[in-house]
Amino acid sequence: MTEFAFTCTGVRADAYAAGPTLVFRLRITAAGGARVHAIALRCQIRIEPARRSYGPAEAEGLADLFGERSRWGNTLQPVQFAQVSVMVPSFTGETETDLVVPCTYDMDIAATRYFEALTEGEVPLLMLFSGTAFTGDAGFRVEPVPWDREAAYRMPVAVWREMLEQHFPGCGWLRLPRETMDALLAFRSRHALASWESTVRALLDAAAPPQPPGPVRLGALLPRLTERAAP
Repeated sequence: MTEFAFTCTGVRADAYAAGPTLVFRLRITAAGGARVHAIALRCQIRIEPARRSYGPAEAEGLADLFGERSRWGNTLQPVQFAQVSVMVPSFTGETETDLVVPCTYDMDIAATRYFEALTEGEVPLLMLFSGTAFTGDAGFRVEPVPWDREAAYRMPVAVWREMLEQHFPGCGWLRLPRETMDALLAFRSRHALASWESTVRALLDAAAPPQPPGPVRLGALLPRLTERAAP
């Protein structure tokens, strides 16, 4: 069987994709300069949160995923990020290819919540490979890509934030049940509100507790010198 090795050499945000998309650059090596006609490659990407440290603000943002920091020895488990496929074209010995990973800003997804909690540094990722390779100098053989092929990569947090800014500049995203959306739309129509932002702000203002009155100055209760007092 052909020995394959995989290395991730970089990642970028795809500025021209219809939705948030990361593009990882993979280097694939076939030992001994073997001839490879094609590889139907599958890649599972997961986050390895135990492989980095976290500041106080990041720990607070991760509390809903992993609990209190005192429990992280047991709860800081890998998080599934993506599972994608790519068809690698013919090469001999070594090649590079792009691995395109569509992403989401859905905060109900554990990986998205993890990325959003990070303020700086890198995301420790582990790529697990499998698939089918078509090899051979004369004709071709069909070989499996061994399940133990993997590659570690540390993705800069800045790349994730750049990707989101390209598609949602200065904004967040919230998924709501259809019944809640219908109720929000009815509220917006009744009050002739121009945007969803003004709709949510109106609801927040209505729910805000009343502000206590400020201190009363004695001078405010006395008539001004220019005012006439009643006889």
